[in-house]
Amino acid sequence: MVLHARGVAVDAQTAETRVLAAAYELFYERGVQAVGMDEIRATSGVSLKRLYKLFPAKERLVESYLRQRDERLRESMTRYVEAHESPERRLLAVFDWLHEWFSEPDFRGCAFINMFGELGSTSPVVIDATRAHKEAVRQYLTELVAAADQPAWLTDQLALLVEGAITTAAIFGTAEPARQARAAAARLLTTTRND
Repeated sequence: MVLHARGVAVDAQTAETRVLAAAYELFYERGVQAVGMDEIRATSGVSLKRLYKLFPAKERLVESYLRQRDERLRESMTRYVEAHESPERRLLAVFDWLHEWFSEPDFRGCAFINMFGELGSTSPVVIDATRAHKEAVRQYLTELVAAADQPAWLTDQLALLVEGAITTAAIFGTAEPARQARAAAARLLTTTRND
């Protein structure tokens, strides 16, 4: 099916891509409650009728946005980490990746934590998506810990370092917490080698 947005013929897939791109930018920058569907329409160039046909409720758009955000973040982290050969180096590369992410000019913290703070008490979709994302990241850390032949308890410690670095970087507007968390992770690895 083809629709016309800003005078250009656009298929349904392209319309959905534009809507999600607008949501990706606006929700992350300003939050869900501050962004109306009309602003999503204006930014995406997709008619309001088409927008509601694609996403009958704002919560459906939020769900798709969070799914896309999860996929992109985890894919980016995995690609970065897997470029390193040593299993122990891969564990530390997680924090190097965080430093790169925190250094991006539009970094606003974790979209899942932000949205959980904004809507977590009222939106099961946000609660489920946030928990699923955090568990997927934790599972990846579990795999990295096992591949580096480290004790399983290290996963929880590294997960807390990751979450703390993300939140601290967002609050203070600096990438330095990634370096600090990396140094703490390196010390933990040294401790496990000496045990």
